[in-house]
Amino acid sequence: MKIDIHAHMYPEALTTVLARIRGDFPHVEFEESVNGVRFKVGMEEWTRPVPKSLTDVKKREEDLDQKGISLQLNAGWLDITGYSLPPQEGARWSRFLNEQLAAYLAGHPRFLPVATVPLQDGELAAKELVQAKRDGHVGVMIGSYIPGMGDLDSPHLDVFWQAAADESMPVIIHPVFTTHEPRTQKWGMINAISRPCETAVCLARLLYAGVPQRFAGLKLIVSHGGGSLPYLLGRMMRNYELLKGQQDDVFSPAEGFSLLYFDSVVFEPRALEFLLSLSSAERVLLGTDDPFPIGDPNPALVVERSHITPQDRQRIYVDNAMQLFGLSQSGVGGR
Repeated sequence: MKIDIHAHMYPEALTTVLARIRGDFPHVEFEESVNGVRFKVGMEEWTRPVPKSLTDVKKREEDLDQKGISLQLNAGWLDITGYSLPPQEGARWSRFLNEQLAAYLAGHPRFLPVATVPLQDGELAAKELVQAKRDGHVGVMIGSYIPGMGDLDSPHLDVFWQAAADESMPVIIHPVFTTHEPRTQKWGMINAISRPCETAVCLARLLYAGVPQRFAGLKLIVSHGGGSLPYLLGRMMRNYELLKGQQDDVFSPAEGFSLLYFDSVVFEPRALEFLLSLSSAERVLLGTDDPFPIGDPNPALVVERSHITPQDRQRIYVDNAMQLFGLSQSGVGGR
């Protein structure tokens, strides 16, 4: 048995339902094109067309068979999370997306839903986290940046982090597109380089702000093996040594790093071994980033080619996910 904790799904009927209740979301637009449906949500730009692979459950199940994966946790599509919507509309939008995702996956026991929340308002995000857990979502996935508002270390999110800790609800941090840097437009470098660097910036702020330490029991999972963060930890610690004598609101990034969890989407066995040497096999979980092309088409390969024990492979494949997400031993999908 293998459990994939990092994947994405788009409910096939979402726009059909949305068309009937369009008035509930005055700041959400969508349009059909020859390439598929695309969205404009809040102050953000029009999205790329929704990839067809995001909706094809049958093809995804075939892929899971090929990859030897028994259970996959699926968040939505981060391009339409709607963090720039007015808070109350954003809360309704998150509720709508979570309801649609849960309904879409309900007939497919190999898939479990992972919720979105309205990060533009910490109290509303906390409220949706609690409701999503009651509705059967096993975790929350959030973007690394809030358009028009800023970073995840903002004090307005303290109530959200506290709710996630109190509810023992895992939070997966996933990088978003935050830059139109011309130098990364070529050769797919936005995905290959910019996103991992965005993850490092986001996590550096959370670590210096002490979010993992200040909210005991918080389960933070970082996508893509932490991006470029693990390699920069020593440099961050040197910076911390310079800072700590000058200000009293800075926390040790190494201490916070030790409390994080990571997925295995790093592709290179030596990179996985390095991550494990900084963290531990108890804090790394199998991931694919399905169904995107930059995802791992053979997620077991990086684990099998790493110089780790069979017990550690078992932890990465199954045990850590079972424990962290509160899954039952008696089959996929049980809580």
